[in-house]
Amino acid sequence: MPSIFSKIVNGEIPSYKIAEDENYFAFLDINPLQEGHTLVIPKKEVDYIFDIEDDLLAGMMVFARKIAKALDKAIPSKRVGVAVLGLEVPHAHIHLIPLQSEGDINFSNPKLKFTNEEFMAIADKIKKEL
Repeated sequence: MPSIFSKIVNGEIPSYKIAEDENYFAFLDINPLQEGHTLVIPKKEVDYIFDIEDDLLAGMMVFARKIAKALDKAIPSKRVGVAVLGLEVPHAHIHLIPLQSEGDINFSNPKLKFTNEEFMAIADKIKKEL
């Protein structure tokens, strides 16, 4: 059974897409820790990030860097943090989170709530920086 992320890639579930290419997909996390919290995934469904073949994993980091640089320009922050947990969804993914402090990347923090229009505006801000 395809993961929720595979369903997003296939257009079966809507998302706030930031970017995609033939191998990777980036979209806003719908339960964000910070404004602009973005997920980067390989289109190929692999559960554990360290099971991804070398070339695909390396390419995923290069793709994530492009998204992080756009995030850095679009959302005021001191840094864009990177986290890989992989426990929530059985599809490897990288969290890119704009940070003001280390506490901003604590996954125990309450998640932010945005309206559909706010999510679309955030996604547009990031896309304009790509």
